[in-house]
Amino acid sequence: MFHDTPARACGIDFGTSNSTVGWWRPDTDPLIALEQGQPTLPSVVFFNHEERRPVFGRQALAEYLEGYEGRLMRSLKSLLGSKLLKSETTVLGSAVPFKDILGLFLGTLKQRAEAAAGQAFEEVVLGRPVFFVDDDEKADREAADTLAAVARKLGFREVSFQFEPIAAAFDYESRIEREERVLIVDIGGGTSDFSLVRLSPERRRLDDRRDDVLATGGVHVGGTDFDKQLSLHGVMPLFGYGSRMKSDAPMPTASHLNLATWHTINAVYSAASQRSLQSMRYDIVDPTGIDRLFRLIDQRAGHWLAMQVEDGKIALTEAQAHRIDLQRIEPALEVLLTRATFEQTLAPLLARIDASIAELLTRAGVLPDQVDTLFFTGGSSAIPALRQQVAQRFAQARQVEGNRFGSIGSGLAIEAKKRYG
Repeated sequence: MFHDTPARACGIDFGTSNSTVGWWRPDTDPLIALEQGQPTLPSVVFFNHEERRPVFGRQALAEYLEGYEGRLMRSLKSLLGSKLLKSETTVLGSAVPFKDILGLFLGTLKQRAEAAAGQAFEEVVLGRPVFFVDDDEKADREAADTLAAVARKLGFREVSFQFEPIAAAFDYESRIEREERVLIVDIGGGTSDFSLVRLSPERRRLDDRRDDVLATGGVHVGGTDFDKQLSLHGVMPLFGYGSRMKSDAPMPTASHLNLATWHTINAVYSAASQRSLQSMRYDIVDPTGIDRLFRLIDQRAGHWLAMQVEDGKIALTEAQAHRIDLQRIEPALEVLLTRATFEQTLAPLLARIDASIAELLTRAGVLPDQVDTLFFTGGSSAIPALRQQVAQRFAQARQVEGNRFGSIGSGLAIEAKKRYG
């Protein structure tokens, strides 16, 4: 399909949780090592106040957990399509537009990829979800335009997009031996994206594949939403979530919601948020939970707790239960998370995913038993309840496991070689 020369361009999968850069070379894994020999760079930046510098990925998480003073930001992709993108935040004592923080992280991806490749990349194919924003075409277009503008500012002269599940399809197509009708199920950190595609060894030689894309769809539900539900229902009750006020009204939930959502955790540390909590302290029937919440805030342990919850979610894909040690907050404090409770909290989200797939089939005019293969990719695609929810509609289809963190980047590398040589 390609000449034996390496590609001029790269593909970037800027993910909510992890990011990759793909660069096509003959007979070589296209994913470039970005950190500690690993092809993934966690989509995290930590502004180290003590050394006055930003750090990224695993190093960012390590410095934060080591106790350096600073500001941790994760799930950066969630900024795209949000109102925050047009505002600023304070880092290292200065007001910085959120757009520039995206640029810092994407610039790091570009620099590390170029250093590893030994060449500059001036053209790029960026992966994008089918919808950055559900049911709002204008906001969705603004999110894509913003990402393209950030990439151009970093020095990419040519910027184009490919849907993430389509890119995953190209990676899968490189390994099949016969024509298949495939539903790509890409469950990422921020979105769930679906593509029904026609793939075959013969068709992968074609440059124009638009006729092979039978339908695309998606919904703004992903791994961070699963984390949020597990946190709210499994952990936050220990910190006052669901407590009753003396008026018998439930305790306001803003702080718990912020703590359960990666990109809003820092909001609970603001003076206004803490004053609000203090004002309700003596109106709560049992203050045990809110007092723990104060200790968590004093320690600025919100991101630490979110990491424990995320680890719990991952553990529950294999185990029926997982224990989180919370002695950092209070001696002997712990919580037992169970898969049964987790699956119960996920039910409304999984129903939205199922509805999106049903709509896609209707638009494609394809019956479930006409789908040959379910191709699962994305970091949250391993959740058993999600697999079961999707598979029950497609009893005849075989299930294939993609590289959860690498299929999209590999497919974008193939697309970059096709488009730019």
